[in-house]
Amino acid sequence: MDSGQTVAVFGAYGHTGRFVVTELRERGFVPLLVGRDAGRLQALAASHPGLEHRVASVDDPASLDQALTGAAAVVNCAGPFASTAAPVIEAALRTGIPYVDVAAEIEANLDTFAHFTDRARTAGLAVVPAMAFFGGLGDLLVTTAMGDWTAADEAHVAYGLSSWHPTAGTLASGTVSRERRAGRRVRYTGGRLEYHVDESALPTLEWDFPAPLGRRTVLDGFTMADVVTVPSHLSIPEVRTYMTTDAAQDLAGPDTPAPAPVDELGRSAQTFTVDVIVRSGDTRRRVVAHGQDIYAISAPLAVEAVRRILSGRTRTSGVASAGQIFDAPDFLRALSAYLSLEPCHESRAPQFA
Repeated sequence: MDSGQTVAVFGAYGHTGRFVVTELRERGFVPLLVGRDAGRLQALAASHPGLEHRVASVDDPASLDQALTGAAAVVNCAGPFASTAAPVIEAALRTGIPYVDVAAEIEANLDTFAHFTDRARTAGLAVVPAMAFFGGLGDLLVTTAMGDWTAADEAHVAYGLSSWHPTAGTLASGTVSRERRAGRRVRYTGGRLEYHVDESALPTLEWDFPAPLGRRTVLDGFTMADVVTVPSHLSIPEVRTYMTTDAAQDLAGPDTPAPAPVDELGRSAQTFTVDVIVRSGDTRRRVVAHGQDIYAISAPLAVEAVRRILSGRTRTSGVASAGQIFDAPDFLRALSAYLSLEPCHESRAPQFA
C-alpha cells in the first residue's frame, strides 16, 4: 500500500479513467476526480464514496490550476490528447506536479516531447507520455530486450489482439490523428519519422506469435506510438509495428461495439500478446508479454509510473518515455499480477524474417 497521496485523474469518468481510479484506490492513493462534465463526475463520485471531484476544462487554465491544487501528481486519461495533453501539462508545470498520460496518438506524443522537454527538465518534473498499452508497454519491452546493448539495427513490435472493440475515445483520437496526417501514413525508418502518401493497402505477413496465439496474419506498417517512445531514448534506426488483421478490421468496422465487461474487474474478454524482437547484427533478442484487455492494462502501467515517480524511483526528469525514466525489467516484474512475461530469448539470425 502507498502513502495516501492524492492523485488527480483528468477524464476520470472515461473508460480508461475509471480503471485508473480503481487502480489508484487499490494501491492506497486517493484519486481526485477531474473532468469537464459535472454530471458524469458526480455519477462517478457516487460510485466511489468519499472521493472529491472537481470540474475543469482545457479551455480554462484557471479551472485546471484549481483542480490540480493539492494533488501530488496528475494522470491524463482524456483524449483526444492533441487537445488535452498540452493544457494539462501546462497546469502541471504551473502547480509543480508530475504528469503522466495514456496517449496513443503519435502526433500528440511528438508534441509533448517537442514542446515540453526543456521546460519540464528545468522544473525538475517528470512528464511521461504514452504510459499505456500502446507506446508505454512496447517501449518497456524493447528496452528490456536491449539489455546491455547500446544500439541495435531494428526493433519490431507485433500486437496480437484477439479482437479490438474500440472506445469512443479511441475512435475520436483516431479521427484527429488522421486529420493531422492529411491522409498520409507514418513510419520510423532511417533514424527519423516519415510521412508518406500510399494509396495501396497495407501489406500483410504471417507472424509466429508464441502460444496460445500462434501463427497469425498481421498488417505490416500499422504504426503505433512506439515509433515515438522507443527512438526517444534508444539508438535504433528502424522501428516497425504490426497488428493482427482481425483486430484491425474490428477497429475499422462501423458496427463494432464498445468493449463490454466480463469479470469483476470490469475487463473485456479481449486478450493480447505483444511480441518484441530486437536485432543487432546477426543476433536477435525476443521478449513477449501476454495479458487481458488493452484498456484495463493501461491502468496499472500508469499507476505504477506514478508510484515510482512519487517515491523517487526514476532515472531522469523532464519529458521521458517509460523505458528511459524507469528500470524497464523491474517495472515489468512489478506488473506480474497483470502481465505474463516470457524471459528474454537470444538467437542467431542473419536478418529479420
